[in-house]
Amino acid sequence: MRRVLGIDPGSQNTGFGVVEMAGARLVHVAHGTIRNPANVSLSARLVRIYTELREALECHTPDEVSVESIFQARNAQTALKLGHARGVALLAVEQSGLPMAEYTPMQVKAAVVGYGRAEKHQVQEMVRRLLCLPEKAGADASDALAVAICHLQSRRTAAAYDLRRVDRGRR
Repeated sequence: MRRVLGIDPGSQNTGFGVVEMAGARLVHVAHGTIRNPANVSLSARLVRIYTELREALECHTPDEVSVESIFQARNAQTALKLGHARGVALLAVEQSGLPMAEYTPMQVKAAVVGYGRAEKHQVQEMVRRLLCLPEKAGADASDALAVAICHLQSRRTAAAYDLRRVDRGRR
């Protein structure tokens, strides 16, 4: 059984989600959103993101972590703030010593919905269905769960590919 913490970084809202792979089944463990009020300084937001991600890492004891990579931001200031939040998330993960993978939003959407340009509500609904949740998680937490699902499915695909290569070598 593999447990993955997915992170969707943001300076105002950072989502996290923990998912396990039990055999071929995805199992929801936890999810949440680290919310920062707009009137709080960027440095205080970053401290909160770091602290709460460290708590999530300690509390949920994942085997691996997956993080959504930076997307194309329309506004340079927004991209810079996102970069700061992402940097703090990467620091928290690196200090934990856990293996980490990064996925683009398009990779995550393709893994979860089957279409790399899916809309947010489609991702939320597929996450709800894949994890058998009674209702949709919030947007940021849902994105983080999707990042964890993407990683688990990528690992399963890679393992299956490796097994096929080994089988071909025996012939």
